[in-house]
Amino acid sequence: MLTIFKNIYLFRELILNLVLREVQMRYRRTFFGFLWSFLNPLLLMMVYTLVFSLFVRIKMENYSSFVFCGLLPWIWFTSSLNDGVNSLISNAQLVTKTYFPVEILPVVSVLTHLVNYLFSLPLLIMFLMFNKISLGLPLLICFIPLLLFQFLFTQGLVFITAALNVYFRDVQHILGNLLTLWFFLCPIIYPFSIIPEKYKFLIYLNPMALFSMAYQNISFFNRYPELPSFITLLSVSSTIFFIGSALFSRLKPVFAEEL
Repeated sequence: MLTIFKNIYLFRELILNLVLREVQMRYRRTFFGFLWSFLNPLLLMMVYTLVFSLFVRIKMENYSSFVFCGLLPWIWFTSSLNDGVNSLISNAQLVTKTYFPVEILPVVSVLTHLVNYLFSLPLLIMFLMFNKISLGLPLLICFIPLLLFQFLFTQGLVFITAALNVYFRDVQHILGNLLTLWFFLCPIIYPFSIIPEKYKFLIYLNPMALFSMAYQNISFFNRYPELPSFITLLSVSSTIFFIGSALFSRLKPVFAEEL
């Protein structure tokens, strides 16, 4: 694990260059370019708003803003996992090089989609202000810690899935279906308050549900996250990152042989 941290620090400029390249390549030869960072989540939010406010009829004031607050970090999470799970396989020519620090490849996947997430934040702020939703100290104080916690949690899972996918290519297919199920188990398109009391304990066992509610609290409801949930996110994120780093370090020496 210390080697992973050391290499991430030593090759920080390479990581930055790879992230910039990935961001540029993602929107290369597109008419809207970086605007897709805003358009993709905006269009997705409009679809969910249409379905769940008009057809399913979830009665909630400023429902579209509520969905947007939880949807953006979810997109960062799922996009990082979907790209990260194949980060070693798709860069096999680099992994097989003796002196290439392969641990930076999953990191690049997460950071690339973090950049996209950060690009979309001004749109979220303008959207909330347009709907006259108050923004205050909870957002200023808690956003950076939540961002860091989610980065650790996501990076740990990407380390795990990327390493396992080298040996079991089924992981990438299982992951796609799992993320679809996971999305509906998070209170992103529905508020926590409508969940039956007997099932609410499932939310507290779901880290991404806690992340979703924390982001909604600080941006939509303008209140601080619950302290137990905040401590839980710190503990779970650190643990997952530790496990992911340890597993990746253990399997790393034989990646080249498997690829």
